[in-house]
Amino acid sequence: MDGTVLVADDDRTIRTVLTQALTRAGCKVHATSSLTTLMRWVGEGKGDVVISDVMMPDGNGLEMLPKIAQDRPGLPVIVISAQNTIMTAIQAEEAEAYDYLPKPFDLPDLMKRTARALESRARMPASARKVEDDRPDDLPLIGRTAAMQALYRVVARIMNTDLPVLVTGESGTGKSLIARAIHDFSDRRTLPFVTVSPGDLTDLEGPARIMARAKGGTIILDEVADLDAAAQGRVVRMMDAPGDHVPRFMATSQARLSERMESGLLREDLYYRLSGAVIEVPSLRERVEDIPLLAEHFLARSEREGNPARQLSAGAEELMRAYSWPGNVRQLENAVRRIGLTARAEEISRSEVEAILGNQPEAQPVLGQGNGEKLAASVQRHLKRYFDLHGNMLPPPGLHGRILREVETPLIEIALDATGGNQAKCADLLGINRNTLRKKIKDLDIHVTRRRKLM
Repeated sequence: MDGTVLVADDDRTIRTVLTQALTRAGCKVHATSSLTTLMRWVGEGKGDVVISDVMMPDGNGLEMLPKIAQDRPGLPVIVISAQNTIMTAIQAEEAEAYDYLPKPFDLPDLMKRTARALESRARMPASARKVEDDRPDDLPLIGRTAAMQALYRVVARIMNTDLPVLVTGESGTGKSLIARAIHDFSDRRTLPFVTVSPGDLTDLEGPARIMARAKGGTIILDEVADLDAAAQGRVVRMMDAPGDHVPRFMATSQARLSERMESGLLREDLYYRLSGAVIEVPSLRERVEDIPLLAEHFLARSEREGNPARQLSAGAEELMRAYSWPGNVRQLENAVRRIGLTARAEEISRSEVEAILGNQPEAQPVLGQGNGEKLAASVQRHLKRYFDLHGNMLPPPGLHGRILREVETPLIEIALDATGGNQAKCADLLGINRNTLRKKIKDLDIHVTRRRKLM
């Protein structure tokens, strides 16, 4: 990389790590803990790329972006933030940040984005959009995992387009919340948000009534796979001839629409009209790191409603992370609210969580999401998402080794646990040489505990 990078963050460790990494990559670096200093550097014409935190001791980094764009048109700004909500991603997009990453960030990923920003620093940014103040500040779309952050970025990029949107995912993942967020943060937010059910399309006049209610706002087809053939045909004609006030169309579905098309239950022309942008909402099993964050959010909301203050103990949090949550975020919210109301003390114990979860629907296997999915298909799905998260860039070199390590480590750990730490039995179970197993245990830094295994 060739260029000068301005780094602004009040965390000394982050400044040091970024300075060292960027310097090794060939960049010149100026680092500061002050927005005032950063803005002085920008005004003096220093820097080819800016990397800035949001919450700084002397101000908000996002609020400085319009000033940077005015003083230095085309200067890319990469925003990093520990505020891992959809609101931060949307604000960064609207303030025309070049890119946005949540903390804790992956250093190789940030380096790659910085290199891309340096290459494009000569490009002029799009004209600034007006940011309104009449939007909700508290949306129950929370998560710091890569899957949720990727979803936030997609929402931020498509919200002010006219593209139809198809939101897919399991029941309880928050598909309707995503659709509502796209509307509430878009240019259509002052117009109606109309949810259409199969009953609204039972007669020929249904589409006309829907269009009259929408008035150019947003029309969302809830669980579009449930529409019969006649209703699907009416939706297609409604989308093809929307009239004077053209609405935005969105749809949600927990069904696999490709399978519905193959079986003739869903019209292909309807699917392709709705899938201008497809957003796949991850299940809670795919974002277990977000479970404590979500639980904290639901407990805080309960406290604001007048209920006693509650927090999870370490044991309670561990148990919640281990549960499969077949009902996803909706089930988690209901369980947390019940636990918050019935807990005997401010700190919720593991046994109290266990008592509530014991009455929940039976946990389904994480692998395959309970639908018979084979391991290869599951791995392929996760790898595709990993590549998608990098956009038009390739992942860092060494992918083969990293992926094998991700699979090999838990395989050996589980095999050792199943054989009570007996390496001879474990090697036989895995079908590898005992010396090979020992080397892998050492290389992968796997802790082995010998114990008597009851078979």
